[in-house]
Amino acid sequence: MPTVPPAPAPAPSVPLVRTGSPLPPAPPVAAHAAALPASPPRPVPQPLTLSADHAYAARLTTAGTAGGPAWFAERWTLDGPEPYAVPLPLDQPEEPEADVVPLADGRVLIRRRVDADRHTFSLLYPTGPGTGELLLGALDCADLALLPPSPDGASVLALLPGARSTAVWLVAGGGFGPEHVADVPGRCSGGVWLDREGRLLALDRQLPGGGPVKAVVLDLERGGEVTPLLQIAPESNDRLLTADADSGLLLVRSDAPGHDRLGWGVLGSCLPVRFPECLRAADATVTPFAVQPGQMLMPESCAVALPIYGATDSWVGLWRPAGRRLHQFAAPDGWAAGSGFWTREGVLHLPYAQEGAPCAVALLEAPVDEPRRAAVSGTGASGSTPAFGMCKPVPLGQAPLTGRTAPG
Repeated sequence: MPTVPPAPAPAPSVPLVRTGSPLPPAPPVAAHAAALPASPPRPVPQPLTLSADHAYAARLTTAGTAGGPAWFAERWTLDGPEPYAVPLPLDQPEEPEADVVPLADGRVLIRRRVDADRHTFSLLYPTGPGTGELLLGALDCADLALLPPSPDGASVLALLPGARSTAVWLVAGGGFGPEHVADVPGRCSGGVWLDREGRLLALDRQLPGGGPVKAVVLDLERGGEVTPLLQIAPESNDRLLTADADSGLLLVRSDAPGHDRLGWGVLGSCLPVRFPECLRAADATVTPFAVQPGQMLMPESCAVALPIYGATDSWVGLWRPAGRRLHQFAAPDGWAAGSGFWTREGVLHLPYAQEGAPCAVALLEAPVDEPRRAAVSGTGASGSTPAFGMCKPVPLGQAPLTGRTAPG
């Protein structure tokens, strides 16, 4: 699982209402970034992770002890009238490199590295004043990456890269401990679910011997069958970042335009991936983390949330494919950057923890975009709504990146 970026400097908080404070354009930071003192290296746990239905979240947090900070798992409940946190400590503190993933039933999967080549898996759950633990088993491997929880809310898969293939294991949700699911030729990373049933899993794959990285689809109900998903240009690196199962909207990162750019497309569309200029950030890193659900057959109307990481700060970006602007808002102090979810009505929930509010959620409404003219370039601002067929994994590209006129 990826680690959290360095802690940003305090930013103006978003109030606990359905609004937000717009940020002015970020000033250039490259000229003085080199003068900033380097932070000492320290273990930083993963950010807050959400269950598939967004009812729960989990993270590793710390409490001060006489011997120094002691890490333990913590579960957040987000679907009630008020969010609240439940600590899940055990007799021994956790290592900050452990991974935690909440399930839809409120239990929390924890992955621990017990030595250089062994990982154990357990389910943690509150039991009155204490914490219960259900041991699930172990896997012997050097590297392992947990994937986001399956849409069924009860299963979690892991990727185990090997010399010429990547093994996919079910580490939670099986009947008898970890179960081998499939082997995918090449080295895989990422992991994005494309449906609501937990059948189609998109992975970023590099074939044995090298070559570009291409997103492929693993069909878990057809014996691990692998089919191509992104083929923007023959030698480009095309990665899938996130997807929405309702509308078919895909957010990708590709160097097909000449350098890494954020782009969008639609499952089943015959149009090429488009790379809006408003998502280019010269002095910041922008990555989507949440897409508005429930927009059936309307991918361009989906609101997308993106954390924007500057040299010393981070904030929130909101964007729609139909718009031509990246709206920028201050993040709440203590926001677990890159964590959050949309409601169908277009309200973004941003979990955060700060002094006086150890478990809280800020609400931010998606702004309304200005009316605009239809775009005529596949690499400029987003075009008008494309026609597309069934939402199924097919190659999205096989077409020029420029010179295409959007229909309508």
